[in-house]
Parts: sequence; structure tokens; C-alpha cells
Amino acid sequence: MSQVDLAERNRRLAAARHAPRPKHAVRRALLRVLAAWPRLPRPPRPNPDHVLFIRPDHVGDALLSTPAILAFKQARPHARISVLCGAWAAEVYAAYPEIDQVLTLPFPGFVRGKKTGGWFGPYGLAFRSAGWLRQLGAGVAVLLRPDHWWGGLLAARAGIPVRVGYATPDLAPFLTERRPYTPAHAVQEGIGLIEGLTGPISAAVRLTFPVHPADSAYVDSLLDPALRGGPLVVIHPGAGSPYKTWAAGNWAQVADVLVERAAVRIVFTGSDREHAPILTALGLMRHASAAQSLAGETNLAQLAALYARAVLVMGPDTGPLHLAVAVGTPTIHLYGPADPARFGPYGDPQKHVVIGSEMACRPCGILDWTGDDPANHPCIRDIATARVLAAALRAVRG
Repeated sequence: MSQVDLAERNRRLAAARHAPRPKHAVRRALLRVLAAWPRLPRPPRPNPDHVLFIRPDHVGDALLSTPAILAFKQARPHARISVLCGAWAAEVYAAYPEIDQVLTLPFPGFVRGKKTGGWFGPYGLAFRSAGWLRQLGAGVAVLLRPDHWWGGLLAARAGIPVRVGYATPDLAPFLTERRPYTPAHAVQEGIGLIEGLTGPISAAVRLTFPVHPADSAYVDSLLDPALRGGPLVVIHPGAGSPYKTWAAGNWAQVADVLVERAAVRIVFTGSDREHAPILTALGLMRHASAAQSLAGETNLAQLAALYARAVLVMGPDTGPLHLAVAVGTPTIHLYGPADPARFGPYGDPQKHVVIGSEMACRPCGILDWTGDDPANHPCIRDIATARVLAAALRAVRG
């Protein structure tokens, strides 16, 4: 099948997957009933200066929500800030001193792995969790994800009197303050929400992440002595979806040429689950003595310190690449199914380079094509090595 025919096929399949299904209409009707359901009394004396931000997503989206939270704190310095997130993103929010409290829940739809609890599971969890959330005493809830009806249901059942979010169909019934929704970059979507509470944000909005000397010292202790003297290039080859990964052999080729032409040293990063592709890349490198894997050796703050030490960080569309942007290191991002206009790096495009798939069906917004042959979704896989290498050489040579 030609690339043109394959792209057209994938467009049709993506449209079908995005189309509303009968179960969505049933859920929408149920949500309207739940929104009108008699609520528990408000918590005693909810504090209007205690603001709960709710964001269920993983590391990348969590990072992209932080500029809005920090801008809110700057505008209202006396506010108490709590964040409700998944355990998978708690390290992100805990790093910022402006955030007073981080709470976690296993948000339905965001727990990776086998789903349990049946169709009623998400509703039961919301009703059970609302009880202890009432005791928090927050006066305001901000639903940072535009379509997160579950968080809206939770905040409403918890009796939080002011609930702010975007007026998307499933979320709107649970809100007291609804903002018109126009898709934008995730950072700007967050800023748009809080401006209804703070007024216009006039200061420059940046993505940042604090780096501490102890974490930098720990990273230095992990590096092989041979890698400590020269400039470091970090490659993070893994991603949350197999449809967002590039071949290990491609990374090996790019790494070898950078060692030869720019005299850099290479560090691979990843989770404990990503040792296999990294070891494959190291095994394919001609200059493996100039490379090291630190997969599974760092927490998020230490990873940030490593990225801050590097002259370049490369990888597919994934959370750790946003962390590299946040510490100010130049980056190269490979994008396929996700839309970089909404979820791309937030910073200078000359410094943070997006290399997109040339497939005409992107961005489809679908990260899981279970049931279809992965060969039909070459997105990132078919990005030419030469494009990545050219961008990397420009970056390391300044």
C-alpha cells in the first residue's frame, strides 16, 4: 500500500474512532442526571483562598499545567494551593515550593495497565473519594483538563462551592464558572482558565522546573569518569505508547555521528521498563565506550539535573522531553500521532525543535491502535535519520 493510500485509510479509521458512540450518549445523559443529583451540604466554612487544581494526566501534561498554577500563585500570593493528581505525576508538583499540598488518586482512564471495576467503577470511586475531599475545605476547584468530567463530578460531590473549567459537553454540567473552549497549546489553555479568577496575566509565561545542587551532585556521581569532562547529549528513546517510538538502531546511528563529529558523550535515560531498547542501541553503537545508560537510576528531580547538565536532549514526544525544556536545555522532539500545536515544547522553536512525521494522516491523536497492525502506523518510525542528525549537529555546534 502506498503512503498516500495508507494515510487515507488511517484518516478514515481515526475519524471512526473519534466519532461519538452510543455509549457516549448514554454516559452524557447519566452525567446530566448526576449533575442535578441532590448534593451533600457544603463543607463547614470552605476557604475561598484555598484552591484545588485537578489534573489527572501523566508527567508531560502535568508539567505543561504548572505555568498556570505558578501564575495563579504569583497573582494571589496568599492563596493556599493544593493539587490533586495521579501518583504518576506527584513528583512533578511536589518540586514546586509554590504548591502547598499534593494529593493523589488513581484517576480512572489514566491508570496504565488492566482496567478493573467495570462500568460503575469510575462513579463509585468518585462518590467514595468525595467524602475525604470535602474535609480539605477548598473553596475553589480548577479543572485543568478541558474534558475531565470525572474530576468535575468529584469536585461537585465534594461540595466545593466554586468549580472552574472549560464548557466542554461532559464537564460543563458540574461547573459553576464555565469558560468557552477553543483548543490551544496546553500551557495557554491553563492560563486561560485562571485568568477568570486572577484577571489578565501580563507577565511572560514560561515553563520552568527547579534544579537543586544535591541532585546535580548525585548525577555527577553516577556518570562514568570518562563522560564527565566533555559535553553531554542525552537521548530518551522511550515513550508511553509504542506508536511514538523510533528504532534503537536510528538512535545508535545518530549517537555515533555526534561522538565522531562533535566530540560529545552520550547518556541514555528511561524508566526501568526501557532497559531493552537502550541496551539494543548501545549494542549497535560503534562508540559505545563514549556512552552510558542511566535508565532507572534517577527520580524526576535528578533527571532534571542531568538534563540541565546536557547541551542537548533528544527523544520522541514524551514527558521527560518537556522536563528538558523546563530546565532550559535545547531539545529535539519527534512527533507523530500527537499535535505539537497543542502538546509540543513550550519555548523558542529555534531552541526546541519539533521533527514531525511526513505521514499525511498526522496528527490523528490516537496513541493506541490495538487490533490493527502496527506496520500501518509508521508515524515516528519512518522519520528519516538524516533529519534528526542534521538538527542535532546544528544544536550541539551552537
